[in-house]
Amino acid sequence: MSRTAYLILENGTVFEGKAFGAEKETTGELVFTTAMTGYLETLTDPSYFGQVVIQTFPLIGNYGVIPADFESDAPSLRGYIVREWCQVPSNFRCEGDLDTFLKNSGIPGICGIDTRALTRIVREYGVLNCKISYSADVTAQELEEIKNYRVTDAVENTTTDEKKEFKAESGKLDVVLMDFGAKHNIGRELVKRGCNVTVVPAHTTADEIIAMNPDGIMLSNGPGDPDDNKQIIAELKKLCDRKIPIFGICLGHQLLALSQGAKTEKLKYGHRGANQPAKELATGRVYITSQNHGYAVVSDSVPSNGKVSFVNGNDNTCEGVEYTNMPAFSVQFHPEACGGPQDTAFLFDRFIKLMNDNK
Repeated sequence: MSRTAYLILENGTVFEGKAFGAEKETTGELVFTTAMTGYLETLTDPSYFGQVVIQTFPLIGNYGVIPADFESDAPSLRGYIVREWCQVPSNFRCEGDLDTFLKNSGIPGICGIDTRALTRIVREYGVLNCKISYSADVTAQELEEIKNYRVTDAVENTTTDEKKEFKAESGKLDVVLMDFGAKHNIGRELVKRGCNVTVVPAHTTADEIIAMNPDGIMLSNGPGDPDDNKQIIAELKKLCDRKIPIFGICLGHQLLALSQGAKTEKLKYGHRGANQPAKELATGRVYITSQNHGYAVVSDSVPSNGKVSFVNGNDNTCEGVEYTNMPAFSVQFHPEACGGPQDTAFLFDRFIKLMNDNK
């Protein structure tokens, strides 16, 4: 029988469930994702660094653990909450079960919680901090510690430690991928389009990147408050002055906008899931996208050299920017999304064209 575990919210609300995964207590920022598939990609997405993730879909783990689908080498989230976890997975690609994977990764989980009720609290009150504990008793001091938790040093803890190179079979373009907590599939999408990709740590300087003589620069997704990355923002501004083609995704989108003088804001509960509508303003077409972010670029702050290109179909927040004084564009959503949807993968082709036209 699983041990009883408790999820304690910063407002004092306590949910009782059953423990699975690693047996440890943890504190984090509580967020939810509405994705119905792709739980392995969620678990290994570095953008969840410092967060406790609620899966709103009620059954998780039914196709087991498939390392080929991982988006990073190891999970970065602090805890995992599901309604029910499947103890006997079935899939021809399965190489393990969810409980064992979480134990080996040091990630505590809770199942048996009413995730629908929990998600409604987050939607009503906004993002809350929480603690996974094995005692329902919580002191005023502990509640204060939960409230004071903040995700810090997010990019530093998720970026690569060293330069990595991935060659295409007939590579005709050289792309530098700045890793702010990059998902593996960004590099895969570039390689399969004929790009040689060099992944570099987040704090690589503009001069170091320029010395590589790239045809383009890819700015990856990543975790945390974008405004915490002052040094990176300053280096991006230098890169923009060199008019090298740039494509930014998620955190990369936010950092590029900040480098041009825009502002970012924290959303009430963020956009996380595989069913987020993004409207392209130039065509009026709405795409279904995968998203995972708690911050957004403030549309009214986008400078005169940029224009908002996509907006969120639910709340009209900025989902993309195109720049008029340099060959650069960015989006808030994930065109590289695995397990999907892949409706906006054409943006990688747009980046390829941008690089070819700039030669």
